[in-house]
Amino acid sequence: MVSNLKPVAEPSRLAARFRAVRNATEGLLAPLNPEDTVVQSMADVSPTKWHLAHVTWFFEQFVLLPASSGYERYDESYDFLFNSYYYSVGQMHARTRRGMLTRPTLAEVLSYRHYVDTAVDALLETDSANPEIEQRIELGIQHEQQHQELLLADIKHVLAQNPLKPAYDPGLRPPPRRAAPALRFEARSAGIRRIGHAGRGFAFDNERPRHDTLLMPHRIANRPVTNAEYREFIDAGGYRDTALWLADGWATVVAERWRRPLYWSEDLDREFTLGGLRSLDPGAPVSHLSFYEADAFARWAGARLPTEFEWEAEAAGRQVSGNLAERGYLHPASGAPGQYFGDVWEWTSSSYAGYPGFRPPDGPLGEYNGKFMCSQMSVRGGSALTAESHIRASYRSFFYPQQRWQMLGLRLAQDGGRA
Repeated sequence: MVSNLKPVAEPSRLAARFRAVRNATEGLLAPLNPEDTVVQSMADVSPTKWHLAHVTWFFEQFVLLPASSGYERYDESYDFLFNSYYYSVGQMHARTRRGMLTRPTLAEVLSYRHYVDTAVDALLETDSANPEIEQRIELGIQHEQQHQELLLADIKHVLAQNPLKPAYDPGLRPPPRRAAPALRFEARSAGIRRIGHAGRGFAFDNERPRHDTLLMPHRIANRPVTNAEYREFIDAGGYRDTALWLADGWATVVAERWRRPLYWSEDLDREFTLGGLRSLDPGAPVSHLSFYEADAFARWAGARLPTEFEWEAEAAGRQVSGNLAERGYLHPASGAPGQYFGDVWEWTSSSYAGYPGFRPPDGPLGEYNGKFMCSQMSVRGGSALTAESHIRASYRSFFYPQQRWQMLGLRLAQDGGRA
């Protein structure tokens, strides 16, 4: 199971990549029972079965139907059941009611996947030289890898609601514990920095266009905030000090009765993981925080969150640290100085918005990212659940400030740097 999250090396044929990613998604089912795959534990979570069907619908809707007038849909009702938010191609079943879809069964969804896989394989054999088809299949592959991460985050939330606290996979081991390096702030001078994808290899539309951004003098931490440091914030009364919180954040803390990160035990010594309930690693990056909690901690620490442009300028050109090899354990790894990638998504202070000159693609695929550029915050770096082929300095994800079921942490920054 551990290896299923790791992307295959780029093969010579797109068909091989397509099959590898599709097989990896189904491999994530191995530790689950059919009953696990139908539960929706909150509005932000989608059932595992829905993820399996939705990414398949994506290939059917955006690859097979446009490419072949002779393609026959597996089931026309799936257009409604498994559309997510593409209003330009039709209506969809309400997101908050996906857990009500006991039918089609898991077996029927898997049959649907295999039907579509066979059709895509046949299309690649006959039309592999069509650049538009290749681009759409590539987007579908990248989209499915994103859903592999979502599937694991969602099933973790589902299992955490069970009083038995069952593990997704009891055989998953945490990475070796190490003391985190001393917290240090790196001073950076003002200047113009190039931000955005440089044009080599795949990137989502929200990573472009590449553009110049002015950064003011600042200092940025050499590593993310750890569990031990966040424990100090809790012990110091951070969740009781209204002065530390944004107004919406404090309202959320009161309404939700937050007192600790999601998945931490009441005694603050254990956390629920995909490997079950485990003792907390003091040196590992703190995870499952909302933007509000990250912002409040930063204020308490006499710092702030970095902008996404400060973050990207610092991460650009960095090599991924060796602990990325441990990401298969599905835990953040401690003790990696300078690590910017693959432990936890890091909240930034930047609203998720289009770059100067951003324009969504024409047609239905223009709904992929652009329509979400409202009321969300940018996060950077990827997590222990993110596909390794998605790990790059320009990669952007985004969440609403109250959300914390994803592996979300933080890095500190301060104003002022080198003169």
